[in-house]
Amino acid sequence: MAGARDYYQTLGVKREASTEEIRKAYRKLARKHHPDLNPGDKVAEERFKQVQEAYDVLKEPKKKKMYDQYGFYSESGNPAAAQDAGTDGFNFGGFDFSAHTGGAGMGSGGERAHGAHGDFSDLFSQFFGRQRAEAQAQRAPQPGSDLEYALKVDFWQAIRGTQVRLNVSRLEPCGQCGGTGSAGRGSAVCPECNGTGNVTQLAGAMRFSLSCPRCGGTGKLKNACPACRGEGRIAQNENVEVRIPPGVATGDRLRVAGKGSAGTQGAPAGDLYITINVEEHPVFRREGDDIFVKVPVSVTEAGLGAAIEVPTVDGRALLKVPRGSQNGQRLRMREKGVDNSRRHTRGDEIVELEIQAPDVRDERIRDLLKKLAELDQANPRSELWSKV
Repeated sequence: MAGARDYYQTLGVKREASTEEIRKAYRKLARKHHPDLNPGDKVAEERFKQVQEAYDVLKEPKKKKMYDQYGFYSESGNPAAAQDAGTDGFNFGGFDFSAHTGGAGMGSGGERAHGAHGDFSDLFSQFFGRQRAEAQAQRAPQPGSDLEYALKVDFWQAIRGTQVRLNVSRLEPCGQCGGTGSAGRGSAVCPECNGTGNVTQLAGAMRFSLSCPRCGGTGKLKNACPACRGEGRIAQNENVEVRIPPGVATGDRLRVAGKGSAGTQGAPAGDLYITINVEEHPVFRREGDDIFVKVPVSVTEAGLGAAIEVPTVDGRALLKVPRGSQNGQRLRMREKGVDNSRRHTRGDEIVELEIQAPDVRDERIRDLLKKLAELDQANPRSELWSKV
């Protein structure tokens, strides 16, 4: 199937990866390429869709098994290599062709044609039988899928924590049938084939139209709940209360258990994962749990030393500026940074000094600066020139 996408390659995992490894890879990529964290980035949006598509297949054991048997796969990860091998990118997943081709005697032309017809008839019966078995297995109870939600919070909400209410669209058990999908003598349009009675199946480069295994080709499900069309679940919006703990940072993910989509036929629901994006502050800059702030100081405060007030996330605090401080010098205020409730630690505040020159339009200040220049004739650039 030329041009088909390798879902394992999309998620960056090996073909033998466990369900947990696939899940971790998906979370990492979904967080990296989520459209809400990459506004206006069409490449990231398309990449996010590809990651979601791959995870939707590989997270379900039945879908994964079907994909492993009939979808594209190449050991080298190169579609061209698979085509050169004569498979057209198609892994026949365990079919024994020796019984259908090489195992038969050559005989005459008529015998060969007759044998091939019988062999491939058996082959397609085996293939379609497996397809029906997979479709039936998919109607067994299936756990609900996880949901991803990107949440933007302002600087102070992230520092102090907050409580937010999210409106989440999720699949919930149908209230009319109690999640069973059955409603007495009623009927509903089959969701598998959308009422057409036929479904399309791919086998490598071949496409087949089959009678829908769920409704038997009728296009309708007997005794199916009309509200959910026999699915047992319906899409609904729900307000979910979420506590944002103090100290969250951009990229953090919060898990709300059981608030993903409901499972089928009583199977457990998935989880809701919230990715945090913290807005910037005009004064404070955050790195991890440390807070950085630039504070102006006068020449006299820097030269003679002083105790000045500086802003912190807790309010104003006194900072001792050492005598002879230089422009750009950084002073550390212990445990004045972010109080991270999840790590039970607190960061520091780093104050960067910005020495401001006095206004020389005042004659008295100009005279004082001239006297200072006469007293201090050291060249501040002497060390610079010695290195040139």
